[in-house]
Amino acid sequence: MSSDAVWVLFHLAFFSQCLPSAWAHSAILLPGQLARDSSQSCPAPDPNLYYKPVIGIVSHPGDGASGRLSNATGASYIAASYVKFVEAAGARVVPLIYTEPPEKLLKKLELVNGVLFTGGWAKSGLYFETVTKIFKKILEKNDAGDHFPLFATCLGFELITMIISQDNNILEEFSASNQASTLQFVENANIGESVFQRFPPELLGKMSTDCLVMQNHRYGISPGKLLNNPKLSSFFEILTTCTDEDDKVYVSTVRSRNYPVTGFQWHPEKNAFEWGSPRIPHTEDAIQITQYVANFLVSEARKSLNRPVAQELLDNLIYNYSPTYCGKAGKGYDEVYIFAQA
Repeated sequence: MSSDAVWVLFHLAFFSQCLPSAWAHSAILLPGQLARDSSQSCPAPDPNLYYKPVIGIVSHPGDGASGRLSNATGASYIAASYVKFVEAAGARVVPLIYTEPPEKLLKKLELVNGVLFTGGWAKSGLYFETVTKIFKKILEKNDAGDHFPLFATCLGFELITMIISQDNNILEEFSASNQASTLQFVENANIGESVFQRFPPELLGKMSTDCLVMQNHRYGISPGKLLNNPKLSSFFEILTTCTDEDDKVYVSTVRSRNYPVTGFQWHPEKNAFEWGSPRIPHTEDAIQITQYVANFLVSEARKSLNRPVAQELLDNLIYNYSPTYCGKAGKGYDEVYIFAQA
């Protein structure tokens, strides 16, 4: 008998002693010999969920690079990090180009299962008007029985704060530009029904002690000012706060009490997909935060009743556009999608 054969027999004898008795006395079947046991079939997907969700992302004025990439009149952009953020959780993206005619934008809202408002600087003019119309439409869709989520990040959160309060001067100034921070969870906040519902307890603990989230804003709202405004306090529940460089406390995460609306003053998309600033956290814990937040958005979008027409959807997906690499400048975004309206 050859040495190879002896080696094989030895291992067979060894593993037969180590395997559980149920395995040791059962036949080992090849894939083609497996019994067709209906009890082993895969469970059917939940018919109440939509497993091809699409998120609409509203474009922001400019090119995202202070005119270095495009200074065309009417140009707008979406940072590719927001697109990757959505895609990483299993959804596709339709760009909601803010300069498009209102009727076209409203038609695009019938192609998506949720919306994301991005960060930026614009707080007036056509952009503010467009965001206001889309926000009101989102509430209308929910009031009509469709579970239609909104994620509002940084500027997006600031804008819906202005819209809900009906006060364009409600925001306060803070020193929180280009810095990582902790998140301080508000006592008795309803975490179980929020974006943090699936976070492991250990990660939630680290978020309150380690600088794992990225801040980049000059404006926001303090807890006192939000709670003292009847419109805001009845719409939002404060989940977390943060402290800026001058030790001023601002609201950093909110959830709507009655709608699937979540607001962030921080940037969950940056940890995994932006590299321009050395202060962006890129640890494994930080990356997990990005993923858990994205997963929550897309899980909410799967509850939407909207079922877009296939061809119309394909014609409007972000795949019809190409991102522009702008990371060599070492600041700002790494990639942007630019939309130049005629």
